[in-house]
Amino acid sequence: MKKHFTPKKISLGIITLLIIFQFFRIDKSTKALIPEKDFILLSKANPEVTALLKNSCYDCHSNQINYPWYTNIAPVSWWVKNHINEGSHHLNFSDWGNYSSRKADHKLKECIEMIKGGEMPLESYTWMHGSAKLSKEQQSALVAFFTFLRTYESEKPKPSQS
Repeated sequence: MKKHFTPKKISLGIITLLIIFQFFRIDKSTKALIPEKDFILLSKANPEVTALLKNSCYDCHSNQINYPWYTNIAPVSWWVKNHINEGSHHLNFSDWGNYSSRKADHKLKECIEMIKGGEMPLESYTWMHGSAKLSKEQQSALVAFFTFLRTYESEKPKPSQS
């Protein structure tokens, strides 16, 4: 006798898997914050830029993560955690003070390119965080700020080597 997979059995299997997934929680602990190393403080960002960064960038690109309610539901939580890990690995504004001037300049250049190209913030992030979506004016403000920092840093006198 053949066993058939009925829609009812398939649905039951999916529901069982989803319930089992809930036992595998993501780690929501965060690294200690060292304010003196944070990009906003070090760059002396104005209140407008600070608000844009905190609203559109810091959840994935810093140690100041606000986990939304849906990060309590696996497998969505795994997907979000992966985005956070990837984002903070590539750029972590909380560790800005640890970046060499060369690395900081490269990261600023990447920020400019990603914002201009509409690649950041990720569309998948703005689906659930509509307020994180950057208007053209907000994109311009961030690009101008990052460009200013790149210019300012490149014109700084380099320490002389003895």
